Amino acid sequence: MAGPAPAVAASAAASQSPPMQLPSPFAELVKGSSGLEKIVLRGARNCCAEIYLYGGQVTSWKNDNGEELLFLSSKAIFKPPKAIRGGIPICFPQFGTHGNLEQHGFARNRFWTIDNNPPPLPVNPAIKAYVDLILKPSEEDLKIWPHSFEFRLRVSLGPSGDLSLTSRIRNTNTDGRPFSYTFAYHTYFSVSDISEVRVEGLETMDYLDNLKAKERFTEQGDAIVFESEVSNLLMLNIIIPNQYVTVMIFSMSRLIKFILPHPLKLPSLIMRRKEHLS
Repeated sequence: MAGPAPAVAASAAASQSPPMQLPSPFAELVKGSSGLEKIVLRGARNCCAEIYLYGGQVTSWKNDNGEELLFLSSKAIFKPPKAIRGGIPICFPQFGTHGNLEQHGFARNRFWTIDNNPPPLPVNPAIKAYVDLILKPSEEDLKIWPHSFEFRLRVSLGPSGDLSLTSRIRNTNTDGRPFSYTFAYHTYFSVSDISEVRVEGLETMDYLDNLKAKERFTEQGDAIVFESEVSNLLMLNIIIPNQYVTVMIFSMSRLIKFILPHPLKLPSLIMRRKEHLS
């Protein structure tokens, strides 16, 4: 929903792992761009999603009309250690340049593996199309960020085509040392007309505007619209106890809804309008 170190080449450990098994008959492991492996989830009514093992990254989400709901750059490079531009990159253990690592951390530049023994999650029997992925640090990762962890990610398609990402990050330091991190789903939504987009649910929250030297403002309107360039509206740390916050994005006839559970901490919520992405 936060500088630089030399980029580390993506680990090829995935190719040395035991054979990967998919738990769902509605998930298929296939070759994607540049020969990289991806999982294709096929839900009800022809909804589908694609997730690359490289980066653990969702790159496609289509509704029952075959309409693509995510933006993927036509110039996206599917070649490690480059990050894939578009879809839903995972920023971990650092968001942006708010730390000593390369921008957005290294999770999006690593090969994840299919988790054949995931911990139990609440089961919705209606969800048939899903996959569990896991990322653990390599020796090279531990040199630049000396903390052992397990990052588990479940991607699923609901019966109505809803896309759900569930993340769980576990500290596996043998000495019990705590660590802090920042994390984001850096989602690129595909919209037909940005001037028609409205974002609701963020009224009264404070933010820093990067286009105005990070000056602090309070959101006054009941909806955010994109009438001019908007870049990096960083919501400040806010605890909103005992309530859910619903963020809704209206785009033409489409509604995208996020329900953020309590207690809610928003270290940063970034919205960016870009006129010409390619």
